[in-house]
Amino acid sequence: MKKFLLFLAGLTALIILLANLGPMVLLGLGIWLLYVIFKQFMKSESTAGKIGWVILGLIVLSFTISNMFALIGVAAAIALYLIYKSWKKADHNSIVDEMKYDDPFTNFERQWAEINKS
Repeated sequence: MKKFLLFLAGLTALIILLANLGPMVLLGLGIWLLYVIFKQFMKSESTAGKIGWVILGLIVLSFTISNMFALIGVAAAIALYLIYKSWKKADHNSIVDEMKYDDPFTNFERQWAEINKS
């Protein structure tokens, strides 16, 4: 039942991630453009150049802020990663782990479980 619920949660996170992929790309592009504009603003020596970079920066900032709901996609990507990690966790076979005595069948089951792990 746990694996089924993890599968449903992973499927939901994947759908949310794919639905927000475009805005996530635009958000990343906007942040990168803001970085480039800031670097050019710092390099500019004239007042007119600095004013031009500030105006361009405000325009790009407005486009970037409009894609802030893409953070939902980032949260979905993180959730998908965490679901993947918990899916890959080794399931312990409680029957094999509980029996510790030297019954040949138990030893066989334990060795068979170790072979299947690798």
